[in-house]
Amino acid sequence: MPYNTYPGAPAPPLAPRQQPRGLSPFGLPARHSWEIPLLVFVIVLTVFAYPYALWLLTLGAANVYLLMFAAAPLLLWAGRGINYATQRVNGVKMSPTQFPEGYQMVVEAAARFGMKTVPDAYVVLGNGQINAFASGHGFRRFVVVYSDLFEIGGAAREPDALAFIIGHEVGHIAAGHTSYWRQLGMFLVPFLPIIGSSLIRAQEYTADNHGYCNRHTGAPAAMGTLAGGKYLNKLVGFDEMADRAAFEKGFFVWMVNALSSHPVLTWRMWALRDRSRHGKLFLRPEPPAGMPPQGGYPSSYGRTPAQPPESVP
Repeated sequence: MPYNTYPGAPAPPLAPRQQPRGLSPFGLPARHSWEIPLLVFVIVLTVFAYPYALWLLTLGAANVYLLMFAAAPLLLWAGRGINYATQRVNGVKMSPTQFPEGYQMVVEAAARFGMKTVPDAYVVLGNGQINAFASGHGFRRFVVVYSDLFEIGGAAREPDALAFIIGHEVGHIAAGHTSYWRQLGMFLVPFLPIIGSSLIRAQEYTADNHGYCNRHTGAPAAMGTLAGGKYLNKLVGFDEMADRAAFEKGFFVWMVNALSSHPVLTWRMWALRDRSRHGKLFLRPEPPAGMPPQGGYPSSYGRTPAQPPESVP
């Protein structure tokens, strides 16, 4: 729905000089440096694999994977349609009267990212899970937030954390991650170990850049909630956990990150704190000179998320 149809229409997108730092030269949150190269590589593989799969089917080499791949355009379209319909008939649609705080955060995030249309937003039963996601169908885009991110009465338990999370999800939409054609081009992702998951992780870093630009003060609370849950997030030391990214090492640590759809939390926290460079995708961060060894966190070493140059995430 366009902005001017909302009661009390929100302000237009902020000018670049008013935006939080950490933007691209165009005034928008920066993409992760690996996102587009990996996307192009996966799309090229998909373009070659699709006719090859059809050719194998004509030769009678039918199996469930070839059939799924051949039917990918229809399966993806149907899956997106079912997902959207599920939210429309089961979810609580955010509005000025239902979860108004979250609704306003969605409106403001869309305005901040220069989106012409505000995505729909739904709250669904979380049953103790902390999660949110973004998707779309046709020309519609939507965000889904699990109910456990809210408190009794519909207010956010951690407003800054929720604003970061909503900015992250709206960022997926703003960055084009929910496009049907993009997702069709990425249909091979589940069949490409490490490469496929690395592309998804790069997208998550890009979405984190959007969340940070939307409400940078919410990054520590959001990560703490993902690590310790909504009741114990205040016990999570953001800097202490981020510091471990440089010291937790080994083959299996590398594998856990390489096969994950999201950056592991320690690396993710490091990237949200060190805004001078893109988040690490394959190799752990290198500790800066003078950083105390693992396990030594004197209070004088505490830091807050650094403010970055304008051209890096």
